Amino acid sequence: MSNTYITPELFSFLRELKINNDRDWFKDNKKRYEQVVKEPLLDFIADFAPLLAQISPHFRAIPKAVGGSLFRIYRDVRFSKNKDPYKTHSGIHFRHEQAKDVHAPGYYLHIEPGNVFMGLGIWHPDNKVLTLLRSAIVNDPDGWIDARDAEGFGDIYRLEGASLSRPPKGFDRDHPLIDDLKRKDFMGVARFDEETALRPDFLPHLAQTWDKGTPLMRFLADALGVPF
Repeated sequence: MSNTYITPELFSFLRELKINNDRDWFKDNKKRYEQVVKEPLLDFIADFAPLLAQISPHFRAIPKAVGGSLFRIYRDVRFSKNKDPYKTHSGIHFRHEQAKDVHAPGYYLHIEPGNVFMGLGIWHPDNKVLTLLRSAIVNDPDGWIDARDAEGFGDIYRLEGASLSRPPKGFDRDHPLIDDLKRKDFMGVARFDEETALRPDFLPHLAQTWDKGTPLMRFLADALGVPF
C-alpha cells in the first residue's frame, strides 16, 4: 500500500505558496499545483468514496474542484482585509446528500504545513439549525452525553468552535448542559502531524478515525431530521 495522494511534494508546494502568494508566481507554478496538489487530491476523493460509504451511505465524495468535495485554492478576497489571492492549505469536505452548503453535518480534512486535522460535525450553522440542535440536547440529554462521550471519541477528538458568552434565548440558563447549549459550532476535531498524513495506510486510518465519531454524527443528523 502506498500514499500517492498526500506527499512531501504537496507540503513543499504549500510552503512555497505561503512565501510567494501572488498571481505571477502561481501562474508560473500552476502546472505543478495541478500535478502535486489538485490531481492527487481528486484521486484521493474518488478512492475514499467506498470507505466513506462504509461509515455512512448518506455522504458524498465528489472528485471535483468546482461543486465537489475539494475546495478551490482561490480565496474570496472581496470582503477581506487579507488580499492574498490563494489559500495556503487544501481542504476536502464530504457533505451530506441533503446538504446545500457547509452548514450541515459533514466530514472535513484540512491539509496545511504544520496544521493538519480532520473534523466532523457542523460548523457555523444558522440560527434555525442551532435551535434544532440545542432542542435535541434538551429533549434527549442522555443521548447527547452518550454521543459526546462515546468510547474512544475523547481520546481522539476535541469539541471545538465558538460559543455564546450568555445562555441562548429560550433556554434555561441553569440547565446542566448549558455549556453545550451555548455552542455555536458542533465540531469534533482531531489534530495530527504531517507524518501521519504521509502514512501509506492514510486512507483506512482516516476512515477508522472518522468512524469513531459516528455516535456524534448520528445525533446531529437525527436532530436535523436527515438520515445517517
